[in-house]
Amino acid sequence: MNKALELYKEKIAGKKAAVLGFGISNRPLAKTLAKWGADVTVFDRKNEEEFQSISEYKDIGIKFSLGQGYLDNLKGFDVIFRTPGMRFDIPEILRELDNGAELASEMEVFMETCPAKIYAVTGSDGKTTTTTLVYEILKQEGYNCYLGGNIGTPLIDKVEEIGADDKVVLELSSFQLLTMKNSPNVAIITNISPNHLDIHKSMEEYIDAKKNIFRYQSGNDRIVLNYDNLITRSCIPEVNGRLVLFSIKGECSTGTFLRGNTIIYREGDMEREIMYIDDIKLPGMHNVENYMAAISAVIPEVSTESIINVARNFSGVEHRNEFVRTVNGVSFYNDSIGSSPTRTTATIKSFKRKVILIAGGYDKKLSYDELGETIHNNVKSMVLMGNTADKIEKAYFDYVKNAKLDPIPVVRVTNMEEAVNEAYKLAASGDIVVLSPASASFDLYANFMERGNHFKEIVRKL
Repeated sequence: MNKALELYKEKIAGKKAAVLGFGISNRPLAKTLAKWGADVTVFDRKNEEEFQSISEYKDIGIKFSLGQGYLDNLKGFDVIFRTPGMRFDIPEILRELDNGAELASEMEVFMETCPAKIYAVTGSDGKTTTTTLVYEILKQEGYNCYLGGNIGTPLIDKVEEIGADDKVVLELSSFQLLTMKNSPNVAIITNISPNHLDIHKSMEEYIDAKKNIFRYQSGNDRIVLNYDNLITRSCIPEVNGRLVLFSIKGECSTGTFLRGNTIIYREGDMEREIMYIDDIKLPGMHNVENYMAAISAVIPEVSTESIINVARNFSGVEHRNEFVRTVNGVSFYNDSIGSSPTRTTATIKSFKRKVILIAGGYDKKLSYDELGETIHNNVKSMVLMGNTADKIEKAYFDYVKNAKLDPIPVVRVTNMEEAVNEAYKLAASGDIVVLSPASASFDLYANFMERGNHFKEIVRKL
């Protein structure tokens, strides 16, 4: 019997629950809360005609407040479930909290009621690949596993079927972690660099949100940190759980590191050779780091054979430096997930030759200054589009001007069709074209998946 779940059901039954946002995670949440006896009202800025169908929700007693002024009716609720993209400190929420309402989210309820061991991954770059690796390695070992969270799969409607011996692997964004009051059994922070500063009030708030992934751990829990990243390294004094590190630059007293081309895991006087980096099918040292993070998380519970099998066969996650096709000797790669300068840097450095880069998009208020040198050293020519095109171009030309270097060709376009066609014109047989925007997608697309799919559709028609 899942005591935590039964206690939560008793707690929520009969309560007035406001579900703010009717997106991917909150749809199963609304149904589940109604099933557990809550009086549920869904709030969303979209009008009813913008949703395919809400009749199935109305049929089970769920009410709706939609369209302009949708939060005007947020009054008299016991629990408010915030969608990850909405800040917790907007006036309408603060007013209800002052009147005694409790703030929660789909992920917070899931973590409170899940009976299985939870592995959770956050970070500015690499979190989806690392999350998927943890899941694949545990599954390879034979565990019954669930994968969810920010990776796109809500799990709240699965909590009643998950058993105590199962494994749950979550990707958690800073938005999900912002108000989190519990931490997973195993936490991983891949790295932290400036990101989402269009939503977070400051870099300090962004970092503080990430720390919630380990802040509430006990001494029996496990926290995996990137020793090479200055911000994650600075978290070490605040750790409550058992600290495990990973590094590609030096040896760790407890954790995963490189010795030559071999990945080693060390704990006290014990050393275990895991595999050669050549065993990893995914290109780039950033993916070596992703594997080391995953290994550090699962090493007590899996065999070396399971880790190696996944490394040799796992070809990556969609939209993450994903090979699309080769046209007349020109290879196209989709890295639409590259929504920050650091992520794009890692992607273009993973290739053994200079690439033709398609970049630019929605401005998350990030600095592109550090991208200038990386572009010059790793890019043959560049096609820019979107709101950040000016910032990326300025960062690059400022660098070559100060370094007294000849610039690479830079072409400006207005949409993805033009970008792909211009990049193809610039390419010769043997060249590589990479979409890695170093920017979010919201100026032209709903999300990075839609952007990546549009890119692939255009490339497939060449």
